[in-house]
Amino acid sequence: MKLIRHLSDAQGNFKDCVLTIGNFDGVHAGHQMVLNALIKQAKEFDLPAIVMCFEPQPIEYFRGADAPARISTARDKIEQLEQAGVDELYLIRFNHSLANMSAQQFVEMLYQQLKVKHLIVGDDFCFGKNRQGNFDYLLKAGEAHGFTVQRSNSLLIDKERVSSTLLRDALENGQLNKAAIYLGRQFSLSGRVMHGHKRGRELGFPTANIRVKNRKSPLNGVFAVTITLESGLVYEGVANVGTRPSIEETSAVLLEAHLFDFSGDLYGQRVKVSFYKKLRQEKKFDGLEQLKQQIALDSQQAKTYFNET
Repeated sequence: MKLIRHLSDAQGNFKDCVLTIGNFDGVHAGHQMVLNALIKQAKEFDLPAIVMCFEPQPIEYFRGADAPARISTARDKIEQLEQAGVDELYLIRFNHSLANMSAQQFVEMLYQQLKVKHLIVGDDFCFGKNRQGNFDYLLKAGEAHGFTVQRSNSLLIDKERVSSTLLRDALENGQLNKAAIYLGRQFSLSGRVMHGHKRGRELGFPTANIRVKNRKSPLNGVFAVTITLESGLVYEGVANVGTRPSIEETSAVLLEAHLFDFSGDLYGQRVKVSFYKKLRQEKKFDGLEQLKQQIALDSQQAKTYFNET
């Protein structure tokens, strides 16, 4: 999959395409339905299948620190889109210029710069300053400028519309089985293992401290997890996502994973942590001995879960 971060980088290389536009945060089952339609239409038109996303996401641009937590990092989203079979991803910087672009200007960009021949959008897709444009606007513009528009209806699971908001709520409430259904896979976070304070090793439970670039985490607490290494080996373990109140005072959310039956050096490796069961909320302990006892209990609960499943 070709990744384009600036439209100016591809000037002169644009060709007719089948396009979809959206955040694709989490690349959940609803998104996958859109992507399947995109790739099917691209094959029928014999044109490249292209996805356009924005970085930061528009809601992050407008709401800043008040924006909801992302479900996936930009890198994980790129990998998921590539696995779905997308030919090109335009990951365009969302800035003042785009925020103030009128619906007409946005449509002009689609047919003049991107040369879209078929456009697929979700049933709630709006665009342009103050959300001026919608599906009906696109239909009329397509008739005028020679491109067709297809609406992708919502995916319903148990009579609920699958969305990033619904998925985010499931993760926040520790409903990992429900989140896995919405995603079509187990929820995971990936990042590079970095050096920490070695407190886990002092407690007898060495941990991999994983750098996750999202400013907020969609879930918090202690979980039974699997950890996939760069080699492809998978280890069961227990992970804490939070601010480590028993170790230090910090507002930064950290991901720490203890791998069962593992010895070795993971520093610098990029690993994937998949979440299977929430064991408890994060809490502050009176001393390190109490914390050590709780980690032992967490580890035993995680091992029991994996043995039973």
